[in-house]
Amino acid sequence: MAGQAGEAHMGESVLIRAAQEQDHDAFEQLVRLYDRSVLRVAMNLLRSEDDARDAYQEVFLRVYRGLGSFRNQCSFHTWLYRIATNVCLDYLRRKSVRKEQALEEDGEAGASSPLETTAADRPESDPERVLAGREVARRLEAALEQLSPKERLVFELKHYEGLRLRAIGEMLSISEEAAKNCLFRATRKLRAALAEVRQ
Repeated sequence: MAGQAGEAHMGESVLIRAAQEQDHDAFEQLVRLYDRSVLRVAMNLLRSEDDARDAYQEVFLRVYRGLGSFRNQCSFHTWLYRIATNVCLDYLRRKSVRKEQALEEDGEAGASSPLETTAADRPESDPERVLAGREVARRLEAALEQLSPKERLVFELKHYEGLRLRAIGEMLSISEEAAKNCLFRATRKLRAALAEVRQ
């Protein structure tokens, strides 16, 4: 198994060098190696298929443009994730600004959140359970919106991607301790927002 891991890494190194020399086939192979994980990160962070696909394209465009400057100072995976998280942070900031503007224009929006659509919404379900589920979903969505982009990103990478805090710190160019503090703040805010629902 160790030999296979070494071969896979060596294969990746060969692809990176070839892509840096403008080999388009090698770049396409690199994209295929990581496209699902980049799209998954974007979907988890942005919660919109359209935004995630736009971010995905922007990530690989930045990778293509910046590949010449990649010098193996960190793993390619870490470098790629750093680009992906930066792109997603930019999208979250822009989305936050757009949402504030839309709320100012619309007052109260009547659209339901995807979190509100649960299996309990069937007519035969208990109405109290449906209302409680909607309330939890509403509060959770509101709590996630209250997190700073970095807090949300750290929370998502830790709990949805299963990454270690050290790796998250490397991707965001912060220390492991700073990533841990960020996760702590995010978790505390989410718990506080959901505390009343549990009682």
